[in-house]
Amino acid sequence: MMFRKISTLFLVLWLVTAGCQSGSDHGNASSGDLTAYEYALVLHGGAGYMNPDRMPGAEQKRYTDILDSALLLGLDVLESGGSSLDAVVKVIMCLEDHPLFNAGKGAVFTSEGKNELDASVMTGHDLNAGAVAGVTDIRYPILAARAVMEKSPHVMLVGEGASVFAEEVGLELVEPSYFYTERRYESFRRAQGGEKHGTVGCVALDRQGNLSAGTSTGGISNKRYGRVGDSPIIGAGTYANNRTCGVSATGQGEYFIRWTVAHDISALMEYRGMDVEAAAEKVVLEKLAEAGGDGGVVCLDARGRPAMVTNTSGMFRAYGNSEGERTVAIF
Repeated sequence: MMFRKISTLFLVLWLVTAGCQSGSDHGNASSGDLTAYEYALVLHGGAGYMNPDRMPGAEQKRYTDILDSALLLGLDVLESGGSSLDAVVKVIMCLEDHPLFNAGKGAVFTSEGKNELDASVMTGHDLNAGAVAGVTDIRYPILAARAVMEKSPHVMLVGEGASVFAEEVGLELVEPSYFYTERRYESFRRAQGGEKHGTVGCVALDRQGNLSAGTSTGGISNKRYGRVGDSPIIGAGTYANNRTCGVSATGQGEYFIRWTVAHDISALMEYRGMDVEAAAEKVVLEKLAEAGGDGGVVCLDARGRPAMVTNTSGMFRAYGNSEGERTVAIF
């Protein structure tokens, strides 16, 4: 179902539950639309089979409030002339700090009862990228991913090596117990499948016309030792290219890796001339769904026009741009 952009005055529309179907949000990014924004930002907090009948209004408001707060943080960076990378990292750090989402402080537990976190970033002007995977003691994995991109010759560092590197470059390390939350631990003990989708991500376009994308996750609840999903893998869970779009994905990582979801959206735009809306729908609602993969993406094209597409019943998401338009939605 389509969720069209709404102004700040109408953020309460997220309470409307008639739209509990898979689909996409497009704003005014229809085919042939040449609207361009000075800056824009889109973010997500995971996709899944959320049901408004089983999510009380107070809980919905908790989610939408933090999504809106994170959106405003990123838009403030962009409005003041900051880079898209700075905005993406700031937004994701905010969500990593919040236990509602499966990233950072709210990460789910592995089958061994531990928290293992992954993150990645990519900049569209030079196709540079950085990622970390399987880290257990880095407070902000997204900062570590950025450091790998900017301060090392590598794209991905994993496990203990990533932690050693993070310490060398001055990032904050914490005891693994920092990531413990009672909610996630109880979920782990019950092995509830509903906790699988909660990855966070962000895509931004700055005043200089540069796109950046980032994604951060705790993986899937009760995952086997050593499992890594799509979030730290460039082209699967994260991608940015100034020629086309920026993408951050959330869902069943194995499918997003095998179908290189994030890059495929960009490729459809570059080689087939599709707009961001059509490309995202082609990949998520057709290719991914037909393969049996659940999840969604948030995207921005080079003009700041969004596509927020999921083949599940809901995706925590928000969008804003230089014209003051803001969207916050769950279902």
